[in-house]
Amino acid sequence: MSQEPDSQGDRIAVVLPDGSELEVDRGATVEDVAFEIGPGLGRDTVGGRIDGELVGKEVPIHEDGAAIEIVTADSDEYVRVLRHTASHCLAQAVQRLYDDVDLAIGPPTDDGYYYDFDGLDVDEEDLDDILAEMEEIIAADYDVEYEEVSVDEARERLEGQPYKLELLEELAEEGETVSFYSQGEWEDLCKGPHVDSTGEIGAVDLLEIAAAYWRGDEENPMQTRIYGTAFETEEGLEEFKERRREAERRDHRKIGREMDLFSIQDVTGPGLPLYHPAGKTILRELESFVESLNLDAGYEYVETPHVFKTDLWKESGHYENYRDDMFVFDVGDDEFGLKPMNCPGHATIFDDSSWSYRDLPMRYAENGKVYRKEQRGELSGLSRVWAFTIDDGHLFVRPDQIEREVEQTMDMIDEVLSTFDLDYEVALATRPEKSVGSDEIWERAESQLESVLESRNFDYDVEEGDGAFYGPKIDFAFEDAIGRRWDGPTVQLDFNMPERLDLSYTGEDNEAHKPVMIHRALYGSYERFFMVLIEHFAGNFPLWLAPEQVRVLPISDDNLGYAHRVKNEFDGFRVEVDDRDGTIERKIRAAHDDRVPYMIIVGGDEEEDGNISVRDREERQEYDVGIDEFRDHLRSERDEKRTDADFLA
Repeated sequence: MSQEPDSQGDRIAVVLPDGSELEVDRGATVEDVAFEIGPGLGRDTVGGRIDGELVGKEVPIHEDGAAIEIVTADSDEYVRVLRHTASHCLAQAVQRLYDDVDLAIGPPTDDGYYYDFDGLDVDEEDLDDILAEMEEIIAADYDVEYEEVSVDEARERLEGQPYKLELLEELAEEGETVSFYSQGEWEDLCKGPHVDSTGEIGAVDLLEIAAAYWRGDEENPMQTRIYGTAFETEEGLEEFKERRREAERRDHRKIGREMDLFSIQDVTGPGLPLYHPAGKTILRELESFVESLNLDAGYEYVETPHVFKTDLWKESGHYENYRDDMFVFDVGDDEFGLKPMNCPGHATIFDDSSWSYRDLPMRYAENGKVYRKEQRGELSGLSRVWAFTIDDGHLFVRPDQIEREVEQTMDMIDEVLSTFDLDYEVALATRPEKSVGSDEIWERAESQLESVLESRNFDYDVEEGDGAFYGPKIDFAFEDAIGRRWDGPTVQLDFNMPERLDLSYTGEDNEAHKPVMIHRALYGSYERFFMVLIEHFAGNFPLWLAPEQVRVLPISDDNLGYAHRVKNEFDGFRVEVDDRDGTIERKIRAAHDDRVPYMIIVGGDEEEDGNISVRDREERQEYDVGIDEFRDHLRSERDEKRTDADFLA
């Protein structure tokens, strides 16, 4: 369990989650700390967090003041530890079944785990054999054992494993501890953590095979990635499978084809979506909604070009941070790039005028198209693309205006997410390792955002190192209809870009002062938010968003004239008449398949009485409905942006 303290023999204090301190020997392990707290906790320990990093229980602690959390089977992190061990079972099974396979990496994920292999040629039909071998490894209940070794010994153990040797050399260069985890005859270079034995994995499955580049770099070899998942119980696995089936039913790529919303074609290239009329109708409604919020909040709309000289990106700091993800080309002696961000363009517009402190805040908005060269293997429908549109806003404010403007932005974000009935959580994302600006600027910016969150009594998490390269941010993450978590809107504080681009305004003292720049997006990006909405509503969009809001279904050709007269009564709505040959039953089924919120059915009785029958996509129907009554309801349902078609509810 315990390791000897290091040669210094001194004591250090570790900080527990409740803020209290515990004195232990320098070099004591996470498990030692747990036993110091209590014998029961020590026996239950499976891992821990040292300063936020998830580690094995065997990892020693050397830093005075390190923050320590203990992970047990009751902790939220336990399932990640379990899945990490499952990924090792996968790799062990593969190496038992296939010769000359090189191991790459195999981390846990939010939904399961994966492992990457080189030299492995398998297809979906082979997964059953691999899974059966994994289940034998789990049934054998091998102890999972941790061992620290020297770099030289690790090189010997990893001979013939080029990817593991590459990782080893990086560990050696950074002075990191080199450790192996073994189970039965098999071992892997790994930081952990893992459960105590393979038998703790209650249920396991393999999901799919994909291709992946080593380290995500297209210049590196292509490898075979096998995805899987694991749970403590069979019940947990079955619930996951049901959620997965529901996610497949809601897949935005499938629904996008069925509803003719968008396409991504070879002639455009990967990650470059084409929006069809129905999809563009939804996007225009989303744009109109945000535009109304922006205008009410005092924003002015601007427009910036898709291409800039890279001089601007170098000046703003984007070039050094985004160069690998930028589309760059030469024109004569000048280098140009498709813009990866809208903010430098907005800053350039601000810099083109002279400003007084009385003029601030200045609020600019733009539905700005940006371009980022994501790895081809990571492109997927609308969730990850090369070209996407940000509902961007940039504010140039005095320091004393920060809190008010951030609060107003957060209110706007709340209105957007509440309109779609999306529950959300808030997090403060702090300085990343790759960043620009001084420590003083970052501390000031983080403190300002923290102050806003505290003053508004928000419960929030701190996401260490997840800020933008130019400043910290408040991130909003929301949950969809089947419980998946998505990153969405954000508000970011930036003291750096005004400094780098030498922006200024004249203060009350007649001196030049630097404005503070606030970056914000209410959706995040239209593409990603549209994708989430397609899946959240399973294509059953609220009336105000639906590409076709009402479809009039004449029972026979004799009722076509009345059907068109009824349609004309709904001016201002998106209404179509189904005048195709076919039975009324077939027309109703087609409207259901097209996810039209409402159908108006008209036959001889309706025409004679001057009324309509109304049916909705939930298959509820009412007869003898007055046209004025239904039209008034549609107006209120649309204008209030209600999420359900509720006339017949």
